[in-house]
Amino acid sequence: MSANPPSAGSTPAALRVVLLEPEIPPNTGNIARLCAATRVELHLVEPLGFRLDDATLKRAGMDYWRHVDWRRWTSWTALATTIAPGSQIWFIEGGGSHRYDEVRYTAGDWLVFGRETAGLPQSLLEANRARWLRIPMFREEARSLNLSNCVALVVYEALRQIGFPGELR
Repeated sequence: MSANPPSAGSTPAALRVVLLEPEIPPNTGNIARLCAATRVELHLVEPLGFRLDDATLKRAGMDYWRHVDWRRWTSWTALATTIAPGSQIWFIEGGGSHRYDEVRYTAGDWLVFGRETAGLPQSLLEANRARWLRIPMFREEARSLNLSNCVALVVYEALRQIGFPGELR
């Protein structure tokens, strides 16, 4: 499996999802399927907790991988240096001062999610407090939601706010 560059003349992605050091292949496969269905770019930042030819990754993504516009990055720094100045980057992690539905998303936004077991690095969150978003939780014993569910919640809220560009009817 190799990254799919955008095709010539293709419309820019409405949104971009970044998975920082994802660990669980089926989660990444499900997110790839979501990105294919919504025409959202997917950015995978190493180290990955799996090989890209992992059978469970492929199975979860089914035959959608060929429709995903995705990139692989060696580090957060490598990716961050390519993001245009002024781009809106949102960091989704528990503890943020704003809920994911309280902010204004715009076309081209970057939605950054962390590892399943550790989340996003605290230093990254502290450096971006104004862009740190949370998904509400209601039971302390439930430590977190599944990563693919979190991505789906935020992607669809952002798409709703920007008018579901390119929606099929």
